[in-house]
Amino acid sequence: MNYPKLVKQDKCKTDIRVVLYSENISEDGEPEIIFDKNLKCNWQDSAKQVLNDKKQIVLLTGTALFCGDIAPDIVVISAGFIEVFGEKRNIYKGAKCRNPDNTVNYTRLDLE
Repeated sequence: MNYPKLVKQDKCKTDIRVVLYSENISEDGEPEIIFDKNLKCNWQDSAKQVLNDKKQIVLLTGTALFCGDIAPDIVVISAGFIEVFGEKRNIYKGAKCRNPDNTVNYTRLDLE
């Protein structure tokens, strides 16, 4: 069965660089890069102030939506960063939003 695309490719017009880290650490103690590509996304700006466990204010700054699965070889997107509009922003949550047949409909990256 074909499911409708919730994030259409023709609506993904913002240039973005996505770098994803693995769960492993390199010999130098730095995160191991497993994905580094320039892509197009549907960019949604947002801002929200919340208190973290250390009583600091954290500003959440946006969401990048991609048509389909941007990294099919990676099971879980847990860490990394993006570069958009000349700014570097950290990924705090990644999701592969799935159809009922378990195929990936779209990928969502929430950024801080």
